[in-house]
Amino acid sequence: MSDQPDIDRTDEEIITLLRQDARRTFADIAERVSISAPAVKRRVDRLQQEGLIVGYTAIVDHRRLGLPLQAFVELRFDGRTKVDDIASVAIGITEVETLYTTAGDPDAVALIRARDVDDLKRVIDLLRRSRHVTGTKTLMVLGTSEPPHGLRR
Repeated sequence: MSDQPDIDRTDEEIITLLRQDARRTFADIAERVSISAPAVKRRVDRLQQEGLIVGYTAIVDHRRLGLPLQAFVELRFDGRTKVDDIASVAIGITEVETLYTTAGDPDAVALIRARDVDDLKRVIDLLRRSRHVTGTKTLMVLGTSEPPHGLRR
């Protein structure tokens, strides 16, 4: 038996609509997927209970927050570093939005939001100071193309 929830096309459409705008009303979703608002609520409740929808979030305009620069920093660690310890390098560095541990080279990738290039350099220096980091490579983001919010199965 699979622990993957059993969802149908309507569930997929509801999830897609919520990913596009988590503040949509059940009535709006109902109109778009051609079922009643109470049926949408039941489906959303079930999707939450099954752990498919785990939360709702705001999409933030980082430029307006004064953090227009975005970069990915690849991190390489010495061979003795445990995967669970890799995340510790980002503790307390608020500019690290997300830290992904990876298989292969690099060992991790950090998504950084910074005010300017000098701010980015400061963050990279903080990451390099970790006793386990042996190297970094920085990729500055020039632009972003939003993928569709649909589900791929």
